[in-house]
Amino acid sequence: MWTVMYIAPTAKIAEMIKSKLTEEGFLVQTRSVNLSKQQFEILVPSGELEEVQEVLNSILHP
Repeated sequence: MWTVMYIAPTAKIAEMIKSKLTEEGFLVQTRSVNLSKQQFEILVPSGELEEVQEVLNSILHP
């Protein structure tokens, strides 16, 4: 089951996060939340949520 773990404010940020998480070996999906706001959900398998959160924190707060 896929779980939303982050909402990115732009497509560029969503793609950067997806790329970095994929490089770390995680399965990642992105999907548009609302076309008028251009926000994007970052989804990961629920079983990997805790691991991905740690990596995401290091990506967002280097």
